[in-house]
Amino acid sequence: MIHGLHHNAYRCRDSEETRRFYEGFLGLPLAGTLEIGETKSGRKTGTLHTFYRLGDGSYLAFFEAPDMPFEFKVQHDYDLHIALEVDSPTLHDMFAKGKAAGIETRGISDHGFIHSIYFRDPNGYVIELTAKMPEHASAMDPARNGAREKLDRWTAARRQPAASAA
Repeated sequence: MIHGLHHNAYRCRDSEETRRFYEGFLGLPLAGTLEIGETKSGRKTGTLHTFYRLGDGSYLAFFEAPDMPFEFKVQHDYDLHIALEVDSPTLHDMFAKGKAAGIETRGISDHGFIHSIYFRDPNGYVIELTAKMPEHASAMDPARNGAREKLDRWTAARRQPAASAA
């Protein structure tokens, strides 16, 4: 049985620059750091693995691995984003904080069941802060929201052109 998320890990350009954003700006404490000199396969490396603690005890983690090529690019929200839950007052405070700090800040977006703001971290990742709305529980209840039916309809429509072309 899966109990929950321990951590999600991403690459970073610079561990200190990443720390300034996640700990200094977002307020997630640096909880652990692993210096990796050799991979489990025996390859020598100089990699730093850092962990930032979220309020629920899970972590966002980063690898700075200068000896391994990685294409850092500005991510589109649909390609990759990290969504973190906050309360509504914090959402508004962080929106103002991001603007004041000169960090790319977008929002506040009303998605019906959540309100969201968006930042870009030093690695190009989109960071979403989201506050639940009163409709959240029903919007995320598959017995009420038709999630499976919507997925099945989407899948059937995506496969339709391929089936008719054969």
